[in-house]
Amino acid sequence: MEKESENRDKDWDYHLRSLSQNARDSTLANDPASDPSVLHTVKKLHEICKSEVSEDLIARVYPQMNKLFQRAVAASLSQTRTSNGLLLLAILQFFLDFRESVLHDADASLRTFFRSCLSREFADPVVAEATIDFLNQNRTKLLSTFQSLLPQFFPLLLKLIAWNGLKLEKSFLKIFPGVISPGSFLPLFPSLVDLPILVVALEKVERSSGSLIGSSIASIQKSTAPEMLLALMDEAYTGSTINDRGGDSGTEDGNNIDVADSIFLDLLKDENDGLVERQWTSPGTAAALQVATNTPQSDRLRQALQLTPRILDIYFRIALRDVNKCKFPSNLLTILIKYMVAAALTCALVPLLMTRNSTIFPDKVFAYEVRRRLLKFMLAAFQRSPEFIALLKKPIIDRLGEAYENPAKMELALQLCWAIGEHGGGGRSHKDAARELFESLELLLYENLSSSRLGLNQDSTLGSTNSTFRKSSQARLLCFVVTAIAKLATNHRELLPRAHVSLGKVARSRNADMRVWRRANDYLGLMKEPAICKSILGPPSGQERSPGTVNWSEGGSKMIAHIPFYILSEQEGPPFHDFSFSDILPSKESEPIS
Repeated sequence: MEKESENRDKDWDYHLRSLSQNARDSTLANDPASDPSVLHTVKKLHEICKSEVSEDLIARVYPQMNKLFQRAVAASLSQTRTSNGLLLLAILQFFLDFRESVLHDADASLRTFFRSCLSREFADPVVAEATIDFLNQNRTKLLSTFQSLLPQFFPLLLKLIAWNGLKLEKSFLKIFPGVISPGSFLPLFPSLVDLPILVVALEKVERSSGSLIGSSIASIQKSTAPEMLLALMDEAYTGSTINDRGGDSGTEDGNNIDVADSIFLDLLKDENDGLVERQWTSPGTAAALQVATNTPQSDRLRQALQLTPRILDIYFRIALRDVNKCKFPSNLLTILIKYMVAAALTCALVPLLMTRNSTIFPDKVFAYEVRRRLLKFMLAAFQRSPEFIALLKKPIIDRLGEAYENPAKMELALQLCWAIGEHGGGGRSHKDAARELFESLELLLYENLSSSRLGLNQDSTLGSTNSTFRKSSQARLLCFVVTAIAKLATNHRELLPRAHVSLGKVARSRNADMRVWRRANDYLGLMKEPAICKSILGPPSGQERSPGTVNWSEGGSKMIAHIPFYILSEQEGPPFHDFSFSDILPSKESEPIS
């Protein structure tokens, strides 16, 4: 035991002398990471301090560690060829583990690392992997003590994962929830959706300016739109401005980004709302996306197209469950505020989903996967909080008016029609909003009945596949509109006369598609049977049913004969006996096994 203790003391003295030598001005002062033994020394001293649990040893090591950290930061800023990332991470681990013993401000050191080192070395796969491992290893400490730190640097973390791809996916997704806070929740969404665009922009920077390792993108002069977007993402949400690059911001030369471009100035005016939307209208971005679409995809781009939907899955899961969990004090006075803020953030996110549904990176598989998730989340948000439909009636009405522009907007309009009808336009307490939504649906219906642009006459001769698809899509849209009108009128009785008029016009129309015509006639028939109509078309989910209506979940055990014949799978004539709901709603046992 004495011999082991003596050997440990010798190792301690040796490594401490080595650390002191490297921390002083010497031949290695301008590039301390160029000597591999320095990293080994830092890790060894950290192990000894941790095993000995001696505050005296920690106090002797800390000053030298701090000096070495500052020299490594300076070396990183001087753009040396040697990577200082691993050395800085090792010293940061020492600071985090012993910050209370030496009263070290670890927050400032972490900020310095992100801004000075990682912003220049995120493209280095070794540094990127070590950074993600470091964040995972210290996830509990970071989330409990440095809650506001990671959200400030999510553009940098996204660049890291975009450039290094799937090999860091599992590790990144473990720390990803820590990036989400009330302040970063909304800005994070468009940045996630545009991860493939970020890859395209990074690759364009690399082709035009050389390797991304060792240089800050924010120092690129006279950048075109994609590079300017990246430069802005470097600065956005970090608490600094474009012209404030001093101190620990990551540059020593004071170079500023060329802000003569009007697009860049527009982005700078409103970081939260304008960061993504305006860059879609930029000619430079449009040209870059066109090139990316018409040329073979790079490995990085293919990986980003696979990774983005899986990141969105986690983002939406957190948004629905606990968007601001552990971000507020846990006392009783803040519980109500917590859930109010969570609901407000989710409600504010829905219009962003509507806007971005038709502006997604132009890859068919990627666009399908992302849109499917956007619509699923939107409907889940309406299911959880039906009043969102009333609160968001203006953007919903705007989207209904855009149904004809492209298939993506058509599908969004279909889903919105379903949600309006399913949730009664926000519920019975939102009669004014329901009336406005009903009027929009009426307008959409009347436009189709009076206009020849849809070509819904089923006997017309179609000249192309596109014409057939357009006819089928528009007929599907009208089916959803007719259903929404019927369901709204069922839940808001004051709208029934107008619904009778609207559906009657469809039933009398000679140009309506057979599917639309049949749907309108079915609903007119249902409305003559108020109790059955309420059972089938309403009330909205979560609302109390009126007396006398049917609880369909108990249908398999109840008998009833007064059911409209047209819902019996087109069976004609009166029933020859009293039948159970199981004749209409098959039981689980009788359903085919998929």
